[in-house]
Amino acid sequence: MADRTEHQYEDIIHLPHHQSAKRPHMSNYDRAAQFSPFAALTGYDAAVKESARLTEDKLELDDDTRAELDEKLQIILKNISSNPKVTVTYFRPDEKKNGGTYVTVTGYVKKIDTYRHELVMTDKSTIPTNQISKMESDLFRGLSMLLP
Repeated sequence: MADRTEHQYEDIIHLPHHQSAKRPHMSNYDRAAQFSPFAALTGYDAAVKESARLTEDKLELDDDTRAELDEKLQIILKNISSNPKVTVTYFRPDEKKNGGTYVTVTGYVKKIDTYRHELVMTDKSTIPTNQISKMESDLFRGLSMLLP
């Protein structure tokens, strides 16, 4: 039987491999892609990761803390010509879901934009003043003794 099978295809076994003249040769990569699994739920993995990402709630500041922050902003405004160095902790709202995250940055204040209610830093970044929860600077030494 083996002899019969060998001789059965003897006329075509040594012919060159056929390649279409009408269609370009498919690469092995493209050929393999035909058999890759179909992603029926496009974006599902991204949605699961997004829902698992944690955010924080914004803490409401009491009146004393707000008064202290206002006083510190006034001190910065009085010393704005020296581009005072400050460390600011502020709430950054999340763009995709409720909540956000608290961010702490250190930099030099270029100006306080009272129209837009934001600190403008020398690196051109901005911090919304209504999102600030804490500010530290050498300018504020002894301030806690002045506040009620």
